[in-house]
Amino acid sequence: MTRTLRNALLGAAFGLALAAGPAGAATIKVGVVAPFSGPFGVVGKSFKEAIELYQAEHGKTVGNDTVEFVYKDLDQANPAQSKALSQELIVKERVSVLAGYFFTPDALAVAPLIDEANIPCVIFNAATSAITEKSPRYVRTSFTLWQNTVPLAEYMAKQGIKKAISAVSDYGPGIDGEAAFKATFEKHGGTVVDTIRMPLKSADFAPFMQRIKDSGAEAVYAFLPAGPATLAFAKAFNDTGLRAAGIKFFGPGDLTQEPDLPALGDAALGITTTFNYSRAHDSAMNKAFVAKHKEMFGSYDTVTFTSVGAYDGTHVIYQMIKNAGGRIDGAKAVESVKGMSWESPRGPLTIDPDSRHVTQTIYLRTVEKVDGKLENVEKEAFPKQPDYGYKLAK
Repeated sequence: MTRTLRNALLGAAFGLALAAGPAGAATIKVGVVAPFSGPFGVVGKSFKEAIELYQAEHGKTVGNDTVEFVYKDLDQANPAQSKALSQELIVKERVSVLAGYFFTPDALAVAPLIDEANIPCVIFNAATSAITEKSPRYVRTSFTLWQNTVPLAEYMAKQGIKKAISAVSDYGPGIDGEAAFKATFEKHGGTVVDTIRMPLKSADFAPFMQRIKDSGAEAVYAFLPAGPATLAFAKAFNDTGLRAAGIKFFGPGDLTQEPDLPALGDAALGITTTFNYSRAHDSAMNKAFVAKHKEMFGSYDTVTFTSVGAYDGTHVIYQMIKNAGGRIDGAKAVESVKGMSWESPRGPLTIDPDSRHVTQTIYLRTVEKVDGKLENVEKEAFPKQPDYGYKLAK
C-alpha cells in the first residue's frame, strides 16, 4: 500500500472518529458492497431489503446517531473492483463500517484496507473459513462450507451410503466443501470415489454429469454459489438421467435457495441439503420476518439465506455502534461483539470469540411442496455448529 493511500485511509478513519464522536448527534455511514445488478442481482436486492426491514423494525438511529447505508454495485466476483469500491467508501464516503461481500475473493481483497483504516467489516455471505483469519476486523454472520458440510456428511454416512463423489466450484468455498466432505465422510466409513472441481463460470455441466455417472457413486455432494450456475447444475442432474438412475443428490443449501425453486420446478423435489436457514423455518420470529417482508415489498419470494445474513449483520452493526457510543474504532468494535448472542429468524446465534463467525443451528432440509409451493422443509436440526474449518482449511 502506498504512503499516499495509507495517509488517506488513516485520515478518513480519523475523520470518522470526529464525525461520529460523542459530542452531539452524527450520521454513521455503513458501506455495503454486493451485486445489485447482473446475474447475481437478487443477492444485493435481498441484502438491501433485509437492511430496510431491520431499520423499519428498529429505527434508523442508535442513541443520538443516525445510521445510513451506502450501496456499491459489484456485479460479479472481481477482487480488484471490490477493493476499489471499498476504498472509495472509506475515503470518499467516510463510512465507519464495511459490510456485504457475496464472493470470497471480494471479501479477502479488503483485508489490508480495513486494517489500515481500522474499521470493522461485517460479512453478510462470503463463506470460506479462512477469511476471518486474514484480519481481526472481520465478523461474519452467514455460514461456512465446513459448518454446513460436516453434519451433512455425517448424515449421509448414517444413511448407509458407502460411495460418494464430490463436485464443487473451483474456488475457496468449493475447495472448503470438498475438503470437509471428504474428511468427514471417510471418517465415518464412506469412500469418496472421485473429486470434481468445476470452473466458477461453468455453463455446460454435461461432461461433469457423465463423470458422476461413470464413477459408480451412490450419491453426489455438490456445491456451487447460489445463482445461474447452481440452477443449471441441478437441471442437468435431472436432464441427464442421474436422478432417474437412483443417484442421490446432496449439498449445502445454495443448491436450492428459495428464489430458484420455481425455475427448478419438480426437478428440485427430493434434493436434500443442510443449511442455516429455510424460509419455511417454523418459528414465530421467522414467520413475523417473512410476513414483514411481504408487507414491505409485496412478496416474500426473494427471502433466502442472504436475507438473514444481512438482517443479522445489520443487528451486529447496530450493536457495535451502541457499544461504541457512536465513536467507531474497528478493533474495539469487533472486540465488543465477541461472544454476543441473540435470537434470529433462523434460530439462536452466538459470535464465536476466536473465529468471529456465528455458531448456529444447521438444518437438514428436503425440497417438498407446501400448499402448492416448493419449500425447503426442515427434517432435523443440528444445534450449536461451529466453523469446523477455522484455522484448518487453507
